[in-house]
Amino acid sequence: MENDLRHVAVIMDGNGRWAAKRGLERIEGHYKGVEAVRELIVSALDEKVEYLTIYAFSKENWGRDKKEVDGLMELFCKTISLEVPSLVEKGVRVRFLCDRNGLSESVKQSLDYCVEKTADCDKMTMLVALNYSGRAEIAEAVRNIAAAALRGEINPNDIDEKVVADNLLTASVPDPDLIIRTSGEERLSNFLLWQAAYSEFYFTDTLWPDFDGDSFRAAVAEFKKRKRRFGKTNQ
Repeated sequence: MENDLRHVAVIMDGNGRWAAKRGLERIEGHYKGVEAVRELIVSALDEKVEYLTIYAFSKENWGRDKKEVDGLMELFCKTISLEVPSLVEKGVRVRFLCDRNGLSESVKQSLDYCVEKTADCDKMTMLVALNYSGRAEIAEAVRNIAAAALRGEINPNDIDEKVVADNLLTASVPDPDLIIRTSGEERLSNFLLWQAAYSEFYFTDTLWPDFDGDSFRAAVAEFKKRKRRFGKTNQ
């Protein structure tokens, strides 16, 4: 089966360790990580990727030191304000896979501004998982389907995988073909649990701030070597 690379998802891990190795505060690693995101976008566009999903902040990340969390939220707002013109120029539409509960009004306004300004872009769609949890996403989809069944809008016997997928935050978006995780960790960490069923995984020891265009091309090259059978035999 042909290795079409339509959707790449990235777990951007290692910012804190990158900073610690240099005697810097963790937030400095996050700022450096923004530069890596810029390069990732360019590299994905070069590869004609249609959808790029990045894991920016999980629900579990609220348990980190308050100073780091506050710094991250400030960084999100600042980055969105600075990057929107470049995203529009590149033709990158932005969507957020996001539970808005718990986010400050300033963060919500920044998200809305970014979505509005990039709405007409058509070169690539970038999905940003922010205050995101794969399990919570599935649970919310189940609640929505159950409510629809109680209203008589759907017969429980008609609930299939497509119905579930259509109620996820990624409805209408193809599942990721390739999931990249940096920093040497080899787990999903509650990211796109439903959508990753047949994704190819690429793990690298490179810390996220050091992940550059060459790193991305190496991941793509490895992906293209693999045979994707989706449970079937070779044809």
